Amino acid sequence: MDQPAMTSRRTFISAITAALGGSLYAADGSPKRIVLQSAWDTVNIGDIGHTPGTLHILEQHLPELQVTVWAMKLDERVTEMLKRRFPKVTFLQGNVLGSSAKDVELQDAIKNCDLYIRNSGMGQDTTWIKFCRKVGKPYGMYGQSYFKTMVSGEKGEENMQFLNEASFIYTRESRTLKMLQEAGVKAPVLEFAPDGCFGIDVRDEERGLATMKKLGLEDRKFITVLLRTNTPKAPGVDDPRPEKLNPLHPTPQQVQDDERRAAGFRELITKWVKATGNKVLIAPETIKEMGHNKRLIFDPLPEEIRSHVVNLEYFWNADEAASIFARAHTVVCHEPHSPIIALANGTPIIHWFSEFHGLKCWMFEDIGLKEWLLEIDTVPAEKVFQVVMANERDYPAALAKVKKAMDFVHQRQSETMKVVKKVVG
Repeated sequence: MDQPAMTSRRTFISAITAALGGSLYAADGSPKRIVLQSAWDTVNIGDIGHTPGTLHILEQHLPELQVTVWAMKLDERVTEMLKRRFPKVTFLQGNVLGSSAKDVELQDAIKNCDLYIRNSGMGQDTTWIKFCRKVGKPYGMYGQSYFKTMVSGEKGEENMQFLNEASFIYTRESRTLKMLQEAGVKAPVLEFAPDGCFGIDVRDEERGLATMKKLGLEDRKFITVLLRTNTPKAPGVDDPRPEKLNPLHPTPQQVQDDERRAAGFRELITKWVKATGNKVLIAPETIKEMGHNKRLIFDPLPEEIRSHVVNLEYFWNADEAASIFARAHTVVCHEPHSPIIALANGTPIIHWFSEFHGLKCWMFEDIGLKEWLLEIDTVPAEKVFQVVMANERDYPAALAKVKKAMDFVHQRQSETMKVVKKVVG
């Protein structure tokens, strides 16, 4: 086809798209572009799961868009999973302040995009905002939580300006939303929208089913548990944040808290095994907890109980976790993203949480699952067990509760994508 004919065709596509109420194509008919900053880490299935989750939401509602992911961390298995599921998406790494070839490629992608989105997380870095402002690109935050210091303290005034200039800010729980509202943030869209990980649809059925067979796990007959400890993210590495959620040197009280919480999980496991005769899977959300879960939960169990418990001895990917969570009876976790992946796959959850580890816990209340949000330092194992057994007695009702919550999540996802579409246009 010659160039005038191609130009004419692109103009025709653009005109038809505009007539139909769409605005996802440029004047020449080429698709509009989004850069999504995501993939925060590879040692946490929550940090892995944000990326396929939000990519699925974009794909489902705005399939015409051309998406580039600025991946902060990748490894071979995560990259393979993402490229297999999203073959049209470009994955880049680099630094907006660097000068290498990778850095320049990333910077050019941002300069040529129509919208920059920072994906769900707890980060307070603003380097990317400064770059977007420098090159004149609109930006928005999708499913964010912030510490209060985001709008107070030394950088509070500057951060407030950055937040006010965002095209949209979606907080993944109402506590952050209220904090930003009370601080006076004036972004044109400041609303609640669930963590992007709720959109996850990747599964590794082959590996997941093989793992279940190897461990003797039967569909809907096992619960999954997970403890979060006050321990460093990696050996010898302290948490640089003032909140120190992963301290290199835990206080005596933090050590005591870990031991007391682990005792609660052991009590829950024991009650479940004695009541049902079914199994328990101790599975990691983060690689750092694998040894601690074994040390604090699995090893101290009595032999007659431990024979019904399996401790996953390798760190899985988010897609294998999704395949197994989809077949669990209930996922009971101190961390929040295993429950998110479970809900996205139709499985009941209990988030036995500690608010110290982040405001993201409150998103489960925000989507209508207050009864399954239990505070680990005030709600005893007996109460958690009662909730699990209530689900057991009327499992169809528990599944219906999952569906109702996810219907609300999907509604909010749809509404957020209408805003994204408007900004891109």
